[in-house]
Order: sequence, then structure tokens, then C-alpha cells
Amino acid sequence: MDITLLLIAFILMIIGILGSFLPVLPGPPISWVGLLLLYLTKAVPMSYTVLGVTLFVALLVGILDYIIPAKGTKRFGGSKYGIWGTNIGLVVGILAPIPFGFIIGPFVGAFVGEMINDSKDSKKAFKAATGSFIGFLASTFMKFVVSVVFFGLFLLKVWEYRNELF
Repeated sequence: MDITLLLIAFILMIIGILGSFLPVLPGPPISWVGLLLLYLTKAVPMSYTVLGVTLFVALLVGILDYIIPAKGTKRFGGSKYGIWGTNIGLVVGILAPIPFGFIIGPFVGAFVGEMINDSKDSKKAFKAATGSFIGFLASTFMKFVVSVVFFGLFLLKVWEYRNELF
């Protein structure tokens, strides 16, 4: 049973890292569930402190993931259309067969969203798209770092208790 939990936990860790970039997957919370599964094995002793702190971090990052892009867009004069455009552009950018689509997509999406909102002012739309894009990058980087740190904790515990796990 421990091997099954360990395998599922590893898969969740990888999905969590991928979820840092994909807007439909909450990366750090998925990674946290992977940590939880690791601690549910018989070989790794339960640490409520580690699980509590990492849960708090995962939830905080999950909340900030929605706040940071919106603040970036508003700071640069954008609207809800820019925020929605960023998210739609990210999904299209990931699915599009163009290099760096996941970077180009959010910016173009925010720009198009702002142009839909106010089609007369392309400078304002460009500025808002820039703010939305910066917020998206900051949020994505934060989620990626947290997910990688969780994965590092996972690997550290697996290495520490490798003899009991395998």
C-alpha cells in the first residue's frame, strides 16, 4: 500500500508543478495533497507541523493567485476584460502550436480583452495588458517556486525513509 501511495503522491507532485502554469489546475494545493499522501504511508512518520505550514502556504498562494494578476491589471489601468483575456490567452497559448505560446497568449489575450472593453484607446489597452501580464508572470513564478519546494520536501522525505519505503 505504501508504494501505491508513494506513486500517487509522486504523480500529484508532477501535476502540481504543471498546475503552476495551467490556470485550470491549482498547482500548490495539488502538490500539498501529494505531501499528505507521503505522510500517510507507514514508513514516514506524521508531522503535523510540516503539513500545517505547507497547507497554509498552499492556501495562501492559491488565494494570491487570483489577487496578483487582478492587482497588476488594475495598477496599470486595466479592467475585468483584461483579466479574463489573460486567462483565455493562457489556455489558447498553451494549446496553440507556437513557441512560447503560454507566454505570448496571456499578453495578447489581455490586450484583446482591453480592446473589447475600450476599442478606442490602444495605448491604454497595451498598458493594461502589460500589467496583467506582469501579474500573471509573478503569480505563476510564485506557484512554481512553491510547488518545486514541496517537491523538494517530498524527495527529501523519500530519500530519508527510502529503506522503509522500498
